[in-house]
Amino acid sequence: MITSKQRSYLKKLAHDAEPAVFIGKAGLTENVIKEIDMCLEARELVKVKLQEGCPLNPKETANGLLEILRAEFVQAIGRKFTLYRESRENKQIVLPR
Repeated sequence: MITSKQRSYLKKLAHDAEPAVFIGKAGLTENVIKEIDMCLEARELVKVKLQEGCPLNPKETANGLLEILRAEFVQAIGRKFTLYRESRENKQIVLPR
């Protein structure tokens, strides 16, 4: 579980980042979940965008992914949401205490 100070720091890092994964009208498929998992391992902080044809709700989708990917929710704005998970082998982000 991350603290509010750590979440604020992650929001700042994610602000200018472009979405790394896009979810289309097919919704949350197994391939999309694998892609987000790979991005979390490589980058630790991943921004996901729901395309216009996607019927999913960003916050509900993010909350569903938290359990599957063992990630932390950072924020959801509009049709985008951001997830964080500390990488096992490729640590890049040092969170404040």
